[in-house]
Amino acid sequence: MRSAQHVDASACERGDEALARAFTLLGKRWTGVVLGSLRAGPAGFRELARAIGGVSDSVLSDRLVELTESGLVSRTVEPGPPVSVSYALTERGEALMPALHHLAQWAKEHLPPPDSE
Repeated sequence: MRSAQHVDASACERGDEALARAFTLLGKRWTGVVLGSLRAGPAGFRELARAIGGVSDSVLSDRLVELTESGLVSRTVEPGPPVSVSYALTERGEALMPALHHLAQWAKEHLPPPDSE
């Protein structure tokens, strides 16, 4: 019988691998903020840029492409005129929201606030 303090090394390695995969995507600057901004519902590119503030158009575009390719965000094109594009969380993206909420709560409780200049 194993003690409660014994850690199965193979289980730990599998967990670390999954966490590394998650942070490979989610650890990129602005990714979590983009996902959090879509929590309220679908939004267009300009809406997201205004809601996030400080992110360049090229970085926002890159993050939206990555999130769409990973299945966390959907991209819908309305033919118009004018043509409009909106982004929304997929079921996979929605499933991530509780974890992001817990991460934000942890940051509020355990990380110092950003320097105010």
